[in-house]
Amino acid sequence: MIEWDGRGLVSTAWLAAHLGDPELRVFDATAHLRPATPGPYRVESGRADYELAHIPGAAFADLAGALSDADSPLGFTHLPADRLAAALGALGIGPGARVVVYSTSTPMWATRLWWMLRAAGFGEVAVLDGGFARWTAESRPVETGTHAYPPTVLALTDRPGAWADKAEVLAAIGDGSVCIINALSPGVHSGEAAMNYGRKGHIAGSRNVPYAALLDDAGLYRPDEELRALFTDVGAFERRRVICYCGGGISATMDALALTRLGGPSVAVYDGSMSEWTRDAALPMETGH
Repeated sequence: MIEWDGRGLVSTAWLAAHLGDPELRVFDATAHLRPATPGPYRVESGRADYELAHIPGAAFADLAGALSDADSPLGFTHLPADRLAAALGALGIGPGARVVVYSTSTPMWATRLWWMLRAAGFGEVAVLDGGFARWTAESRPVETGTHAYPPTVLALTDRPGAWADKAEVLAAIGDGSVCIINALSPGVHSGEAAMNYGRKGHIAGSRNVPYAALLDDAGLYRPDEELRALFTDVGAFERRRVICYCGGGISATMDALALTRLGGPSVAVYDGSMSEWTRDAALPMETGH
């Protein structure tokens, strides 16, 4: 059986040493956010990138398509556990599988799929630290075309508390036992950036730990002590629960992974995030830092 530390990340060296293991399932989960009008962006599948070059044996996981709820008015809404299980089974993820996810761009796509699996009770999943960029920088092998694993059957059960909804976030404002953390850039958080999700600023009372700050210059997650300092500065470890959000529940999962690595408080991701929150003018927001 493949062993890892269960803290969310594996290195390129680890993956290279395990590529031939029969229980391993490797997935490219890349998507792209392209500027659009009306904005702030449109979603583009990363499948074309995957077909041009991917880690040998990796399959493609379509986050914006089969792995999101098409019935939701919001992009990337997570599937309930039974529907996610069917979609993952079709990808070849079954009992006993060990899953590694990576992206060719920002790691938030890989952490999103990582969080989705964990939230549905599937714990044997990790993100490739440094992603495809790190893999190719080390001159490791790649292949073109497509790959698919044999479909199988998987059963999952939603883990209570992994996802937060609008009502829970609203109730958390002013609740001293909950820390609400915005993973977006400082400029978007403060309202100073031109880009916004319909209203400038951030959810009232929330603190900012930008997802980009979690990575070093090589695109790797920073050492645990540096990550801990970032979250200590916003009071995360003083609370019983942390709710992470962003624009659409994607980059928030990078913060969620970091907190999980640190063994922090109970962590949730607000799936609707700013894409939902800003649609209701009655929901409080603030500008500034």
